[in-house]
Amino acid sequence: MNYFELFALPVSFDIDTGDLKAKYLELQRHVHPDNFANATERERLLAVHKAAQINDGFDVLKHIDSRAQHILSINGIELAHETQTLKDPMFLMQQMELRETLEDIPSASDPEQALIDFQSEVDGYIKSINRLFSSLFQQADQVSFEKAGDEVRKLKFMLKLSQEAVALEDKLFDF
Repeated sequence: MNYFELFALPVSFDIDTGDLKAKYLELQRHVHPDNFANATERERLLAVHKAAQINDGFDVLKHIDSRAQHILSINGIELAHETQTLKDPMFLMQQMELRETLEDIPSASDPEQALIDFQSEVDGYIKSINRLFSSLFQQADQVSFEKAGDEVRKLKFMLKLSQEAVALEDKLFDF
C-alpha cells in the first residue's frame, strides 16, 4: 500500500508533519467506531481494517527512516528484512569511532557536555544523510534509488546511536 496516496500527500521525503497529523486525524474521524455503530458486521470489520491501515501509514510516514524505506519500496527497492550489508569502509570506521566515543562518555571529565557534543555530532550526520537522501530521491532514477538505499542504511545506524545516547543520558542523569 502506498501510504502517501492514503494520506493524499505527494511522494516526498520532505513532508510537513503537521499536515500529515491533520490528515491522520481527519481519516481516523471517518473510520471511528461510533460512525459504524449501526452498520453491518462486514462494514465494522472494514472500518477496523481501514483504521489499522491509517495507523500503520501514520507510523511509517512520521519517522524519517521508515518514510525513506517506504519511498524506496514504492520505487522497487526493498530494504525490509534484507541481508545486504553496508560496504562503505569509511562509514563503518566512523561508526566504530562514534561507538567508542559513546562508551567513553561516562568517564569523561564533563559527561553532560560530552553527551551534548556527541548528540550534536550525530544529529549533524543525520541531517546530512537526510539532505543527501532527499537529493537522490529527486533524481528519480534507479541508480539514485539504490544509492539512497545505502543512505537509509547509514541513517538507521545513526538513529540507533542517537537512541543509545538518549538511553545513556537517562542512565547517567536519572531521568
